[in-house]
Amino acid sequence: MVYGLARRELRPKVPLRPGEGEKHRLTSLEGLAALSLDALSSVAYGPEAIVLALVAAGTGALTATLPVTLAIVLLLASLVVSYAQVIAVHPDGGGAYAVAKKDLGPASSLLAAASLVVDYVLTVAVSLAAGADALASAFPALAHDKLPVCLAGLALLTAVNLRGITESARALMLPTALFIVAILGVVVVDLLRSHPAAVVGTYRSFPAHESLGLLLLLKAFSSGCSALTGVEAIANAVPAFRTPRVKRAQRTELMLGGLLGVMLVGLAVLIHRDRVAPRGDVTVLAQLTAGAFGTGWPYYATNLLVTLVLGLAANTSFGGLPVLMSLLARDHRLPHLFGLRAERPVYRYGVAALALLAAFLLVTTDADTHRLIPLFAIGVFIGFTLSQLGLVRHWRRERPAGWRRRALINGTGAVLTTLAGVILLTTKFLEGAWVVVVAVPLLMLLFARIQRYYTAVGEELGLGRIPGPPDRRSASLVIVPLGEVSKLARYAIGAALALGDEVVAVAVHADPEKQRALREAWDRWNPGVRLDMIDSPHHSLVQPVVDYVRRAARDGRQIAVLIPEVEPRHRRYEILQNQRGLLLATVLRARTDVVVCMLPYRLGL
Repeated sequence: MVYGLARRELRPKVPLRPGEGEKHRLTSLEGLAALSLDALSSVAYGPEAIVLALVAAGTGALTATLPVTLAIVLLLASLVVSYAQVIAVHPDGGGAYAVAKKDLGPASSLLAAASLVVDYVLTVAVSLAAGADALASAFPALAHDKLPVCLAGLALLTAVNLRGITESARALMLPTALFIVAILGVVVVDLLRSHPAAVVGTYRSFPAHESLGLLLLLKAFSSGCSALTGVEAIANAVPAFRTPRVKRAQRTELMLGGLLGVMLVGLAVLIHRDRVAPRGDVTVLAQLTAGAFGTGWPYYATNLLVTLVLGLAANTSFGGLPVLMSLLARDHRLPHLFGLRAERPVYRYGVAALALLAAFLLVTTDADTHRLIPLFAIGVFIGFTLSQLGLVRHWRRERPAGWRRRALINGTGAVLTTLAGVILLTTKFLEGAWVVVVAVPLLMLLFARIQRYYTAVGEELGLGRIPGPPDRRSASLVIVPLGEVSKLARYAIGAALALGDEVVAVAVHADPEKQRALREAWDRWNPGVRLDMIDSPHHSLVQPVVDYVRRAARDGRQIAVLIPEVEPRHRRYEILQNQRGLLLATVLRARTDVVVCMLPYRLGL
């Protein structure tokens, strides 16, 4: 659903490296494949969300599916036109976070960042849950195992992304094209049939317990707005397109809007004509597929293809959120570790955070797509609105030729997305939208507090200011904790002599016989370094060394503690090594101000 950072923020998962030419950038068709999965795959759950809302008034109310869908497509058209403007103004990528930070100020950028985080996490959860629904439609035996299926899929995606494996736009073209052909095929074949080729799923009765009034229509509209997620993806990834980038990106945006609109209206026409109501153990899309193709191999192939595309849509968030979190870390709004990359170009902490949050959502909702949908679209519409408002501010500030008309387009888009967001919030509040209402301000508060902390640390460290001359201290002392005379001791003492003016070895023993044996071995070795023996009747190693270091630091000298540590060649043997050195280093850092150094001695085993 997001490709790289494509969907909302950052850059696509086909990053351009120095020296790469135009051939590595996206054509319009490749851009459609790489950046549209989020939006196009939403036809698997958007129309069904409308049906589930309307069926509360009985199956007769399903005829309202078409007008509700037409209203959603009208909003889609407004968004497509507005984002074509965003593409022209922000050819370097027009993500909500970047636009809000540039044009609307810090508070709006915090709101954009929080809504994007929620949106990315929900993208993974909703896509996996909808994919499990599609899989269970083809294989009913999995109907009661959707949560394990989702968690297994999430584990696979996490493992793949931790290894830094990324997909390319060309690799996505085939499944995207097959998905589009399959959905359009369902629409065309079903429209040509006078009656369904087959009926799947178990019958469910839906007695009317609500009237088909304005409130129910608004609920259906708000549910169906989940089909609009991902419309902004192309505007966020303009730099990935070939020259002329703006025209190619705008053309791709129009292609996405046209395809999505045709698929939504086509499916709505079928639901309206045949009054397709929810049935047990199958999705609405699976019912329409069976009605068009029957229950032979095309039915199974289409459901498996839907599952694959939803899985790819979920995977794109793993390229998006970690990079967004790295940007927030760079802006001091998240811990800086989220900006660290492993040897492979992967933000592993961001990948792990996304996986944990998505797993939590799936478990708490039991992988129920329709419990996740009310949470889903609110964050998306916050981003929509902020992008449009930022562009209105841009037009008013720059005032180019025709700026009033352009501001009117984006202002209209902002008003429509704001209204849609308010409808979403009010109609879905008690169904779970309150979670987003709580989560977004809490995330904003978290980002602000982290930024405040880093600002305070920067002030205390004097970052950005030229400091005074360094303090010239007296001769330094390097303390080396040792247990016995060995190659490890020779290695550590040699390193310590290269680091400081004076070196002293410290040994802690509770057994007088071992103390005497160590002293004799040390005298025979005679490395030219003093050995201080510390008696420890309580068999404690850490505290006696800490006390010794504190006493040595009283004279104001610069003290360094060099702790040698055996490091096996294979990681599976690490658990067999003594971890006292790591414990000593941790305690020294917590209780003293001395320099603590770990010296690895790598074994050949």
